[in-house]
Amino acid sequence: MNLSKWLQFAKPNLNFFNDGFFEFPYLANSPELFIKSTIKSLGSKHVPEDQTVYRNNPFIKGEMRYRKIDEGLWLTITNIEFKHNAVIKSVYDKSIPSEHYSVTFTIFESEIKLQNSFIDKMPFFNKFWGFKKPGTDVGASFYKGSKCQFFIFYISPSWLEKHVPLHKLDSKIPFKMFLDSDKGFISYQDIVPNAEELTHEILHTFKTFKDDIFSETILKAQTLSLISTFFKNAFEDLRTEGYQKKGAIDYKLVAKCESMIAINLHSRFIGIDALAQKLNISSTKLKSDFKSVYGTSILQYVIDKKMQLAMQLILTTEMQIKHIGNQVGYDNPSKFSATFKKKYGRLPSDFSTDSAVN
Repeated sequence: MNLSKWLQFAKPNLNFFNDGFFEFPYLANSPELFIKSTIKSLGSKHVPEDQTVYRNNPFIKGEMRYRKIDEGLWLTITNIEFKHNAVIKSVYDKSIPSEHYSVTFTIFESEIKLQNSFIDKMPFFNKFWGFKKPGTDVGASFYKGSKCQFFIFYISPSWLEKHVPLHKLDSKIPFKMFLDSDKGFISYQDIVPNAEELTHEILHTFKTFKDDIFSETILKAQTLSLISTFFKNAFEDLRTEGYQKKGAIDYKLVAKCESMIAINLHSRFIGIDALAQKLNISSTKLKSDFKSVYGTSILQYVIDKKMQLAMQLILTTEMQIKHIGNQVGYDNPSKFSATFKKKYGRLPSDFSTDSAVN
């Protein structure tokens, strides 16, 4: 399928409304085709000299920057705000080879409601990574008002073989078992601890590329550092089955589940069975799909997000620790402190003291 034919295929689907979400396909055979299809999409303005595509249509607003980093390695950086509920999903033309792997780092911002007289809501950030094999169907759902940033690294097999020693992996390592399986996608949460800082440095290099004669060298070094850190930590990850077959995930349902969790971080977790009942799905299917998308169990995800919100409240407000515990659904201060310490290695009061000193 050439680009013009794909546009004829995609255009009828741009306004397709299904179960409360508009569905948007994107051509995923190669980074070049993905970039071209974005340039030709509804409401896009291409600035070739900056390698940037600005987008503003009834559904989304933002921009996508793109650049070839090395032979066999591309990077796109997208900042986007959703004007309506939307599903972004991959499509492939079977007549065109699909050889690239992809590593994606996603940051999306939403508002969390609090039960507090002075602060009724605050911005909250979710971050996760995904690794996709060539030709794998993937998708993600986003609610109206979500602000997202996507860093997508497109990696050819030859580049991967040259820079990442996959052939040296022990066959019993979970990541190697994933590579050798018929599964196509695996995801992680905080697998690169300083990822946000590193990606912001890369974005700065993108924006100032024409201003520095060393930009190409700097960008290669920054990208290699980030990707190698991702793979190194992925190789050390000891999860059991945390991935799923192509096309088996209900992304809209997972988005609804995550949204229900996010808007209720201030209260005690209702439990997986109650969530499944509200979503009209089996607990087994819900747990499996959620772990495939977010790389962790629902219960662990809830705990992690409550602790991340608690940390944000500690560092950005003057609330007392006991009140922060209440804000994230813990009536027992000791249990809250113990859970927080398990996540961050220190007690909440330690970070509160550091914040006060600074």
